[in-house]
Amino acid sequence: MSVPGAVVCLPTYNERDNLEPMVRALAQVLPEGGRVLVIDDNSPDGTGEIADRLAAELPWLDVLHRPEKQGLGRAYIDGFRRALAEGAELVLEIDCDFSHDPKDVPRLIAAVEAGADLAIGSRYVEGGGTADWGLVRRLLSRGASIYTRVMLMPIQDATGGFKCFRRTELESIDLESIDAAGYVFQIETTYRALRKGFRVVELPIRFVDRTVGESKMSRAIVFEAIWKVPWLRARSLGGRL
Repeated sequence: MSVPGAVVCLPTYNERDNLEPMVRALAQVLPEGGRVLVIDDNSPDGTGEIADRLAAELPWLDVLHRPEKQGLGRAYIDGFRRALAEGAELVLEIDCDFSHDPKDVPRLIAAVEAGADLAIGSRYVEGGGTADWGLVRRLLSRGASIYTRVMLMPIQDATGGFKCFRRTELESIDLESIDAAGYVFQIETTYRALRKGFRVVELPIRFVDRTVGESKMSRAIVFEAIWKVPWLRARSLGGRL
């Protein structure tokens, strides 16, 4: 196996209808030597089997099977560990449901190659936005971003899950100590990067709601973010982060 310059981590749970189109779309934007790593949480709809079939066909696609659904954060940490172990210099996150446009992958990579340590695809900087969202979801997402800016850090889209990390940044933020299960994982990884002095940039993206499959958002994920943000602040003020 060649040493990958960039690995796109693609967590899946019941994404059988989205997986192959997303993998094919990523094939059009991967840099030379780039790879895609599907991280499947034993999806009951057969997503893992589809991933294995595609991996047998596509030499740049790998699959990491996890025994059960353990949360987005844990899936990404396992994926990051695998990518780093295989020598990746850049590690990316992207949702499998096309809410993030694969065509924006080169822009995130270019931002890190230009000097950033972490590039975030942002809905809330100038030029970014969302589509097909109801009022409640808009208020929830905006409220979470404002809450995080006030409590923790000057990032416009702290819960955004479309990112490109430089290897050295991921190696420095102690991934194994992160226990966030839901979307607060995105907040914590960015906050740790800033606390370590890494350069974080936000690039405008257009976020589109999924058209196939079901959202993984839940009350538990929302509540985790509510209590974990002040917990992160308290730990950092106490010198434990």
